[in-house]
Amino acid sequence: MSHHPIEDSNRSDKRVFWDILDASLSRRSVLKGGAAAAITSASGLSLLGLSACSSGSSNGPGEIPEPRLGFSAVAKSLEDRVVLPAGYSASVLYALGDPITEGLAEYPNDGSDDGNWDRRAGDHHDAMAFYPLPKGSQNSDRGVLVINHEALTDQYLHENGPTDLGEGVRPLAEVIKEQFAHGVGVIEVARSSSGWAVDRSSDLNRRWHVNSPMEISGPARGSSLMTTPLSPTGIDTFGTLNDCGHGVTPWGTYLAGEENWFAYFTLDGAGDDTPQLARYGISSGATGFNYRGWDTPAGAANLQRRFNASRTGASAANDFRNEPHHFGYAVEIDPYNPDATPKKRTAIGRCSHEGVWFAPAVAGEPLVAYTGDDSRNEYIFKFVSDTAWDPADATLGLEGGDKYLDTGTLYAARFNGDGTGDWLPLTPDNPLLEGMSAAEIVIYSRIAADRAGATKMDRPEWGGVNPRNGEVYFALTNSSSGSSGRGQGGAGSQPRDAANPRSYTGGPDGSLDTAAGNVNGHVIRWRENGVQDAVAFVWDVYAFGARANYPAAINLSGLDDSNDFSAPDGLWFDKRGILWLQTDDGAYTDTTNCMMLAATPGTVGDGGSFNVPGADGELVTTFIGDAPGANLRRFLVGVRGCEITGVEATPDYRTLFVNVQHPGERGDLTDYQSSWPYAADATLAGTIGSRRPRTATIAITRDDGGEIAI
Repeated sequence: MSHHPIEDSNRSDKRVFWDILDASLSRRSVLKGGAAAAITSASGLSLLGLSACSSGSSNGPGEIPEPRLGFSAVAKSLEDRVVLPAGYSASVLYALGDPITEGLAEYPNDGSDDGNWDRRAGDHHDAMAFYPLPKGSQNSDRGVLVINHEALTDQYLHENGPTDLGEGVRPLAEVIKEQFAHGVGVIEVARSSSGWAVDRSSDLNRRWHVNSPMEISGPARGSSLMTTPLSPTGIDTFGTLNDCGHGVTPWGTYLAGEENWFAYFTLDGAGDDTPQLARYGISSGATGFNYRGWDTPAGAANLQRRFNASRTGASAANDFRNEPHHFGYAVEIDPYNPDATPKKRTAIGRCSHEGVWFAPAVAGEPLVAYTGDDSRNEYIFKFVSDTAWDPADATLGLEGGDKYLDTGTLYAARFNGDGTGDWLPLTPDNPLLEGMSAAEIVIYSRIAADRAGATKMDRPEWGGVNPRNGEVYFALTNSSSGSSGRGQGGAGSQPRDAANPRSYTGGPDGSLDTAAGNVNGHVIRWRENGVQDAVAFVWDVYAFGARANYPAAINLSGLDDSNDFSAPDGLWFDKRGILWLQTDDGAYTDTTNCMMLAATPGTVGDGGSFNVPGADGELVTTFIGDAPGANLRRFLVGVRGCEITGVEATPDYRTLFVNVQHPGERGDLTDYQSSWPYAADATLAGTIGSRRPRTATIAITRDDGGEIAI
């Protein structure tokens, strides 16, 4: 998500890249996808011995037919409605405040509070997954939809916006309401002749929120670094916070990724600062962008006070100095069992998680999953289980996580300048991590990756694995990556390098400026070297975001008006092999609202290497996939002020669920930027401009009942 300030705490001085491409590589001029002749190509990736598919994938190109997109691209839009291709329709399924149990009044959307927010839809719907009912079936008419509730639009949630009682003190009732509006929603949904609806009578409906009991699992479990007054043994914990991306396990559970959790904490004074907290963006004198004073109400219990991490007691048993260590994980939830206590799977590491995306599970082989750390100059990680996959475990529930996610090897990615990459083990036996225990490595994953020498990236967001060939894609939303180093002046926080090669001003002209950054972001991809748990890989960039009218030195993928985009964020492969790409942007919203695109994305190595110029004339060599052209096209444009995030399909691909998050975010109670979803409802046309907008999940269908997108 890019609608908030971006945390930037990587002050490590480790060198970013090794093995820079040898200058003696033969080069030839090319003109690919609109690239200018000034950008020259070196040898193609085929000279590195790359093949078209991964032998380690369980699904090769011969097993899944290549899909073909069957819709016309929609135009960019600044309207306050969801724009879809001709022949498609959408309806609102689940909006902020909707009851998820019977007997509750409909949400009045005026900020009033009935005290039942643990039984209502939370705010800022984000990643989601559909689980068919009955369990183990492929039913597309009934299932459980699990949805992250990432954050809040405060001014719309409360009657008059959030209240300050003086000196930063918040009302306890508002604090609890806000805490309940975060977390994860589990709802049963069904399709009938009149469309999709939430079954409010279902026993499966459940809200997991900031105060819900949970468990610590994996290497951090029982560590002294997890001791708090609420968890004296370091095993129990409470709540999940700022859940953004997600994962779907091979055994049928859900993983919620805790992203900007650090921004909810405060410290009283400089004596509370530690390098470990600072490395995660928590320092005294500068509250985070999501800090809401949850620790301040009179009469607040420990569940609220824990968001002050100051050292006020004699030890960690007497204050909440360790409470930040309880957040930043992948949280496993069983959608089929509302009574099962969720578990925080610490072996996957602690960071600003986007989500956890699994490679295809192969019988007898370890499970492999990928995650990204969404902050400037942070890292991409891979987890490889110690236990080999047994297909008989496909319905285990949380026992599957106990078996496969609590022990394994965590790696951080290094993207080399020659188009290769290495997975660096974050283990106690790595000499570069000498002195770090297994618990310390997973609690301080950023510090471990710093020491191991991983590559600093332009904000790793969502990832996905192509089911056709096992190749892995990650959205790098944007970043400041000018030529001036961190702390050396200028706005740049990272030098340009092979995997993050652009720096330019942005705006209508897109002029080059080394003090600006990678304004529009890009999508990187890689193929593991033979098997998914390999320790080496090859990579290129699938597509660079840019305005269609940008010069070729910036619009490196030759995007046009049918597929230009900025700030890729949500990224998801459906099982047919279609890539869905969603945006959360502030750099292109003068021209269009945020959007979702669909693609059939090709393979690593289908393009070549390019020299990308900077404002100072210096060239940086990178590797770019074949220009996507008509294989990438805009499917949806959202409403004013929104982010498009979260996407899921029913098994028959005849319904696509998508979230419209924080519509009207830049408005206020006197001037709504958006009135969606009311403005989209003809029966409420008279209220346009006078109703608060609401985050909501929509269900998209084809009018002829066919499969979405093809």
